[in-house]
Amino acid sequence: MKKTLQKSLLYEEKRAVKWFLWLFYSIFFIYDIFYIYILPEFPWDIEVVKSTNISDYLLYVVMIVLLPLSIYFIKNNKPELIKYFYFLSYTILNLARELYFYLGNDFTYSSGNLVEIYMVLFSPIFVNKKFFYLVSLGTILKYLVVGVTIHDSVVMLPLLIVVVLSFIAYIILHRFYSYMNSVKRAYDDQLEGIVKGIITTLELKDPYTRGHSERVAEYALSLAKATEKYKKEELKFFYYACLLHDIGKIHIPDYILTKPGKLTADEYNLIKMHPAVGAKAVQDVEGISDNISVILSHHERWDGSGYPEGLKGTDIPFLARVTTIADAFDAMTSSRSYRSALSIEEAYTRILNGKGTQFDPELVELFTHVFPEWKEIHTNYYHSS
Repeated sequence: MKKTLQKSLLYEEKRAVKWFLWLFYSIFFIYDIFYIYILPEFPWDIEVVKSTNISDYLLYVVMIVLLPLSIYFIKNNKPELIKYFYFLSYTILNLARELYFYLGNDFTYSSGNLVEIYMVLFSPIFVNKKFFYLVSLGTILKYLVVGVTIHDSVVMLPLLIVVVLSFIAYIILHRFYSYMNSVKRAYDDQLEGIVKGIITTLELKDPYTRGHSERVAEYALSLAKATEKYKKEELKFFYYACLLHDIGKIHIPDYILTKPGKLTADEYNLIKMHPAVGAKAVQDVEGISDNISVILSHHERWDGSGYPEGLKGTDIPFLARVTTIADAFDAMTSSRSYRSALSIEEAYTRILNGKGTQFDPELVELFTHVFPEWKEIHTNYYHSS
């Protein structure tokens, strides 16, 4: 399933790359034509006149070859690589071109590479810190190498200009990131508010599960963090998915959710539908849909006897296995219409007893390490409510 946000980011990256290419080739060829062929014809005295040599032609060939390669990457939805190709190719070849021209000659270094200025100032448009640092530091390093190699203090002038322009570009990049983070925080707050609003609606149907979704999300987040497999952004959307793990119960009649006695076979079959119903409900929600297995598979068991698909062992998505332990622990330590809550020590023992049957053995081992944190989550919730 294609993600709307990913498609939007890809579209914006392609647009930025196309602008980058248009401006790059315009500046590259116009600058060289002016500097090599037009400037020497001016009537005033010019100390340095650059003529074309083999290094110039090599640079032209490489830049022309990069154009069809860029078109290929754009068509195959990999535009993010193009800017790196251009900067590295141009900088390395331009360094070789300048060293080839000045080494062994008595010319004073003539600065003023408009393409380099363009790349430094344009780098923030990609909103990519790695690329910005590569361009800024790479260009500075290039001038340092030239200055040390040809022993000409005049190189300090373009070096200083690049440093100043890099600082300006950094401010622009910082502002871009500030705006992006503001929009992102607003989106996250809105999404979290919607999620918690939905959970509140669900808990109105079944007061015995009040707080269940929040506690499961906290337990699961703790265990997922302990695996050290996930980035902060991934954990955030995992947390949202955990909050919604029981959203499919919204379609179950209240009398079944609150029934104090044993469920009939038909009633239990209806209960078993809630993971699939919940997964379908969020399948188009950006971010949460990436963790849809948490909702669909949190009632699967390690031995294959769970529902709705009867998945077994590692066929069960990893984060769903994490959520299964969190869900079971909270269910055991919460009062329900048909039984009282177990102590957290008894729940701990039952989780250990379910190792290799209901739960992933490796995650149960990890659970024993995070259990003190779970006790704190449990205590804090019930003391504050």
